[in-house]
Amino acid sequence: MIGTLISALLCFFGADASAQESGYDVFNPISKYLAQGDAEKLSAWFSDNLEVTIFSDSNDSSRNQARQIMKSFFRSYTPRSFEITHKAGRSNMKYALGTLNAGGERFIVTIFVGYNESSYKIQHLKIERVD
Repeated sequence: MIGTLISALLCFFGADASAQESGYDVFNPISKYLAQGDAEKLSAWFSDNLEVTIFSDSNDSSRNQARQIMKSFFRSYTPRSFEITHKAGRSNMKYALGTLNAGGERFIVTIFVGYNESSYKIQHLKIERVD
């Protein structure tokens, strides 16, 4: 299932990480806040409205609702580490896949960011258990 998702994403966005613009990497601060379990700072990167998927429960959420969802997740699964394993994208849309170790379990995290007005914001954040 995850392999299919990755294949689809690579086809859509392109497999070459060099498609990322040089310089600032939006995923650096996002990764840091995921690793720290800091829903407050992470939510600063949320779009006004975004999709948050935890396991199979998907929610179209406001920034505040998404922050509460992530706070609840981090309370249940205290993060120990987060590492980006793949990045790709185009100038106005990027995605990253990463592995989150939290609460004694491993999760695959998919992060979609889009460029909106003057900065990148998270439009979809998906967390799945690793089987």
